[in-house]
Amino acid sequence: MANWSLFCRIPKFGLSKLGLTSIFSRYNLHMLYVKLMEAITMAKQFKALNSDHRNFIQRQHIFFVSSATASSRVNISPREISALRIVDGHHVIYLDRTGSGNETAAHMLADGRLTIMFCAFSGTPQIMRLYGTATSVGWEKAEFEDLISQYYGGVTPLGTRQIMRLKFDLVQTSCGYGVPLFDYKGDRSAIDNWHDNKGPDGIKSYLEQKNLSSIDGLPTGLKVNRD
Repeated sequence: MANWSLFCRIPKFGLSKLGLTSIFSRYNLHMLYVKLMEAITMAKQFKALNSDHRNFIQRQHIFFVSSATASSRVNISPREISALRIVDGHHVIYLDRTGSGNETAAHMLADGRLTIMFCAFSGTPQIMRLYGTATSVGWEKAEFEDLISQYYGGVTPLGTRQIMRLKFDLVQTSCGYGVPLFDYKGDRSAIDNWHDNKGPDGIKSYLEQKNLSSIDGLPTGLKVNRD
């Protein structure tokens, strides 16, 4: 029986799908080609992150988080990769700063399901998803300072409202052929500028106005007063 895992490495060596089509058509190996394409493009599932997964995550510049409850709208948000830390093969955390809404926190309080997605915009195409349940670790919890100290060098950026902690039981990778190619130019300074201009008092007021409930009226559980 053919070892199809070997063929899955072909794209890494620069042989395109079009090139494979030409080669297999020339030698009338249509069925072998079909099976090869299935092996390359099929989704693969894992119980935990392995070293290849970790390396892939570390090469990215952005990730996406998606959440919902049984009756709410589905939310998806982009996040900068610098906010994320890999704790172990089953856990990741990411630092969450003040934004125009706080949907993820509301969904974690009411439901708990969270999916994180990474996709390659350069290099070898791939998509990776982490499926699991998450909790929001607010600044008022003892664990918050422990996480900041252990994973963020003891530095809490201005406007940090919580740390999201995901426990996942499924890692899924897929081909990512439909993801377009983009060049990375750098991180925006806008979020830092916004927080600096608002200042602590302005951020507190904004949190009270925008971050205490979701667009569906669900409570986020966010604590604003630090007195």
